[in-house]
Amino acid sequence: MLFQRGQAYSQDLRERVFALAEAGQRVGEIAAALRLSVSYVSKALSRWQRTGVRTALPQSSHRVSKLSSLHALIRARVAADPNTTIAALRAWLQTDQQVRVSVGAMWQTLKHLNLTRKKVTPGGRTGPPQSCRSA
Repeated sequence: MLFQRGQAYSQDLRERVFALAEAGQRVGEIAAALRLSVSYVSKALSRWQRTGVRTALPQSSHRVSKLSSLHALIRARVAADPNTTIAALRAWLQTDQQVRVSVGAMWQTLKHLNLTRKKVTPGGRTGPPQSCRSA
């Protein structure tokens, strides 16, 4: 089972952990059998014994983006000028909204808003560079 960051394990997998624990298997054996970390199995079983909760809790460690309150403005700005660059959006945010963000934060915000930016090569073509050799 591969863990994906930010995603809880499935309830089916959790139930298998609890079933093996009820059958008397030790934490290390459960972890090895289900290809999980000993830490996860131990914490899941501890919480179950302490609180009786067998399901995943809602995640609460997410930080709110500093651009979340500006999503409507960013969407309107991109709609008004679809060819605007990330650098231009960052400059606009800094001058008009007094918000300074990194290229990565701007990129993630556009991705979250489903406003993709097309990457264009210096020659104006899109896509991978073509070979200079003739066929």
